Amino acid sequence: MTMAKQDTGTTQALQGLEHGDSSVRLRTALALGTAPDPRFVDALIRRCAIEPEFYVREMLTWALIRHPDSMTLPALVGEVRSERAQARSQALHTLSKIGDRQAWPAITRALLTDADDEVARSAWRAAVVLVPPGEEPALTAVLATQLGRGGRDTQLSLSRALIALGEVILPALRAAATDPDPHVSTHAIATERLLRDPEAGFEFAVEEAKRIVALGGDERKDG
Repeated sequence: MTMAKQDTGTTQALQGLEHGDSSVRLRTALALGTAPDPRFVDALIRRCAIEPEFYVREMLTWALIRHPDSMTLPALVGEVRSERAQARSQALHTLSKIGDRQAWPAITRALLTDADDEVARSAWRAAVVLVPPGEEPALTAVLATQLGRGGRDTQLSLSRALIALGEVILPALRAAATDPDPHVSTHAIATERLLRDPEAGFEFAVEEAKRIVALGGDERKDG
């Protein structure tokens, strides 16, 4: 391929990622993932930070994970420090899909407690994928500080992240179950219920937890 054709192809790809039609952006991301090229890694990451359509963002992530980790990890690790919330969230999401534990140091307490719910949720999911053996108790301690946070979806994300860590979370949950804030104690009790009975369903676990909190915790031993 001549240099002129390469330059034309690069320009078309970059224009495709910025096209006003989301279907064009989707097809462009698909093409860039089908034929990985290191020249487009930065452009894919930049687009992740501003892309408004969920399904296009997912294709952008897929395109990135099709490239070698050595090409994507450094840029993604840098992106988690972006001032733009979506940039942080999408970079964390992509790191969780790549699953390379070299990225673990980038999962900071600041990200795990980020004020933006979507960033925090992405950080929780990435953390439980990337956490090295032996670091689970320290991660649990940070995640437990977020119990009671946000609405149903945020709380469910945190419960799933904690449950993925296994039995190591029990001391933290039992401590949080006695928290004077009913949002915290209810979430902690519900998460332990789900750990022991994954089929119970989050809503059922929360309602049971609310009942236990209302009764002063006397029935926790029955869970």
